[in-house]
Amino acid sequence: MPSSRIPTPGTLRPGGEPADGMPEHYRRIVSFTSRGGRLNQVQKRAFDAYADRWYLEATDLGGAIDSPSLFGRDAPLVIEVGSGMGESTAAMAQARPEVNVLAVEVYRPGIAQTLHHLARRGVENVRVLRADAVPVLDELVSADSLEELWLFFPDPWPKNKHHKRRIVTDSFVTLVASRLRPGGVFRLGTDIEQYAEVMLEVCSRNRLLLNRNDSFGPRPEFRPTTRFEGRGLDEGRAIFDLEFERIR
Repeated sequence: MPSSRIPTPGTLRPGGEPADGMPEHYRRIVSFTSRGGRLNQVQKRAFDAYADRWYLEATDLGGAIDSPSLFGRDAPLVIEVGSGMGESTAAMAQARPEVNVLAVEVYRPGIAQTLHHLARRGVENVRVLRADAVPVLDELVSADSLEELWLFFPDPWPKNKHHKRRIVTDSFVTLVASRLRPGGVFRLGTDIEQYAEVMLEVCSRNRLLLNRNDSFGPRPEFRPTTRFEGRGLDEGRAIFDLEFERIR
């Protein structure tokens, strides 16, 4: 799986359009929203202090992801798509010490803030990769290799005209299912009911995946309630969690 085609942030034009020569399917959807990248002082100090410990660029991988080499131990691999500011990532990884967690994010302040949270908690089973998660999954993750994939609170793109930009599509779910090992789990969460229904519908029609619940399920015990999530609950928004297992 060649790594030369991976659109790291530097190979994307403003607005997320891949540079010329990128595969056509990468032009349709990316796993992130372009935002500013300036670090505050806390984030800059965290990045300078901890990047060597936890941070990776796509070019550091040199080919297909080798979890034992990246983490210094052989453990089941979990990928989180869009780790945001990293508070939940650090907490979830701390609650799941038996797995290696590769957090994939492009937003530099979020990455730096994640490093801050990892250091504060003393979490060692995380690596933070700055890249677009979709081509990473396509190019660098071997089939049948992931223990879990986490997609919590992806950009909902609430306007109807922007729904095509949402990451949860049939093609994305097919890709995720192919990367999970049999028995592996795809975990999703959102506070947007309409998007939750789309997630449920798209995942339910994938023949490799089986919903572990009749519909939406409880929040995973290891996933904390974030401040953002708490505000949504205070405002009366429900949280929708899904848990799909690869069955064959």
